[in-house]
Amino acid sequence: MARGKSGRVVLEIDPELKRQLYATLETNQQTMKEWFIREAEELVYGEKQPSLFDNPENNRADQDK
Repeated sequence: MARGKSGRVVLEIDPELKRQLYATLETNQQTMKEWFIREAEELVYGEKQPSLFDNPENNRADQDK
């Protein structure tokens, strides 16, 4: 598998899976990039690393409950 030094990830998947993935992401109001980064961070870092897309204000509100 080729690995360049850029920040790009390119992969080929079944077109129907791609269609369903984008439909699900749209329903969840997420972009492919947001979803991929969140999943990749969880895989690599586990629960320790907060996502770049998490809103710290929401996290504080949850802690106050």
